[in-house]
Amino acid sequence: MKRLCLALAFTAFAATPVLAFQCPADMSEIDAALETASLSEADLARVKELRTLGETEHEAGNHQASVDALAEAKEILGL
Repeated sequence: MKRLCLALAFTAFAATPVLAFQCPADMSEIDAALETASLSEADLARVKELRTLGETEHEAGNHQASVDALAEAKEILGL
């Protein structure tokens, strides 16, 4: 049981930097897509809100929350 707990803890610890590197790439992809996107005003506002939230969460070290927000923005953009 101890080995399982240690393995899970190590996996979570090791995955955090991977998520941290994904956030800036997602933000850049969203920024590029916003330049040519044809969305409703509501969808455009939501994407911008999620993009800002993703950056804020990334800077705060909450990388999973950042990835989740950015993924929702990408989904609205059709990426």
